[in-house]
Amino acid sequence: MKNEESLERLEAILRSDFSWPSVYMFKLILPADHRIFALVRALFPEEARVFVRNSDSGKYIIITVKELMISPEEVIERYRKALEINGVLVL
Repeated sequence: MKNEESLERLEAILRSDFSWPSVYMFKLILPADHRIFALVRALFPEEARVFVRNSDSGKYIIITVKELMISPEEVIERYRKALEINGVLVL
């Protein structure tokens, strides 16, 4: 699975290039759908800093989230949960 390979590469980078705990910046793209947005937003706690903007066409929502994460495994697990939501892309 391409996503799993990408997540494994990301985890290796996170292990070598970050010291943990660390503030991590998630970037997600999803269809402009309120239900999908609510599912994605629910992945992050209230204290996370969430920035939302619409694509130029208005078809997509771009979400940037900054959150204090404890470990690379925690980051990867969050991405796995996001990818389970139909239509979500991670950057």
